[in-house]
Amino acid sequence: METDFIYWRHKTPAGIEVEEICGADDKPASVWLQLALQVYGENGKERFRIIDHTDSGAPLLEDSCQRISVSHTPHFLCIAQLPRTPEADLNVFNPRTAMGIDCEKSDREQVLKVRERFLSEGELSSIPSDNVEANVLAWTCKEAIYKAALTPGLDFRACIELKRLPAICDHPGPLRADAPSPFGEAVVIRADAPDIELTLYSYRSEGHIITLAYSPKCAKYKS
Repeated sequence: METDFIYWRHKTPAGIEVEEICGADDKPASVWLQLALQVYGENGKERFRIIDHTDSGAPLLEDSCQRISVSHTPHFLCIAQLPRTPEADLNVFNPRTAMGIDCEKSDREQVLKVRERFLSEGELSSIPSDNVEANVLAWTCKEAIYKAALTPGLDFRACIELKRLPAICDHPGPLRADAPSPFGEAVVIRADAPDIELTLYSYRSEGHIITLAYSPKCAKYKS
């Protein structure tokens, strides 16, 4: 029996909008992704949306001065977006538009086999080698940070420092007033430019961990 696509749009406590598509498990991953992108395009608020790319390879909405970031696994797609920023050049790093998203299955044990490739010595010591979810969280953080930094060639171990991992929220909805802060912090070290400070926010959805990395100075939606 065919499974329909499920489409969600979330406004997160980070001030970033995330749209998710899952389902259609009867479709091969390659075909599924193209169909999921079609669903995303048809769910535009104002018009059909087409994902294009900047000269640097970062995704953006065709004919729109709006930062987006895309991540997917087989049968799960998430796209994050900031408000329009016509004053900013989307081809280069700018704190106003610095944002990235990454998703991964929360039980993906393969990440334990490659943790030495993306974690620094200090991170290897502080993140248990047998904790799958903690290592998946760290992986999504590093991937999202890399996208937000818009700096090709960054070494995940040497140039991306996880100062504090975010807590994983059970949903992307509003935070309780009495709840502890779930946000994490990271620093990107660049050879020929100032370091970049980023905030991290993570939540669960459909068996995945989704992480946003963004500049505290980026454009945000009002809650």
